[in-house]
Amino acid sequence: MRPAWHSRSIAPLSFAALLTLTACGGKPTDLVLPGGIPARTDLHRASSLPADSVRTVARRDYGWRLIYHPARAPASADQGAARALCGLESRRVARIEHVPRIDPYTDPGAAMIDIYCA
Repeated sequence: MRPAWHSRSIAPLSFAALLTLTACGGKPTDLVLPGGIPARTDLHRASSLPADSVRTVARRDYGWRLIYHPARAPASADQGAARALCGLESRRVARIEHVPRIDPYTDPGAAMIDIYCA
């Protein structure tokens, strides 16, 4: 038979070991962006545009905002990017709006578009 003090000292050690092991786990990889898109998705690549033409891809309540260089992208790149980005959410493109740049000298030649998904 074990002494009573032995069982009382094991419980806190077991609890401490359990906490230590659970704290060592990796970061959660199942985070999801609005629209059901996994957070680990490479949005620049998902836009279907050449890597050197994409500046920013951002998820918005209405759909997407894309800043890119049209000179470095194929013709009708905005439509292709809109289909690809809305397609991530299994939605269709409702409209594409070209947004004037507030400061065009920040990134000369870049265009900003808002992509509305339906």
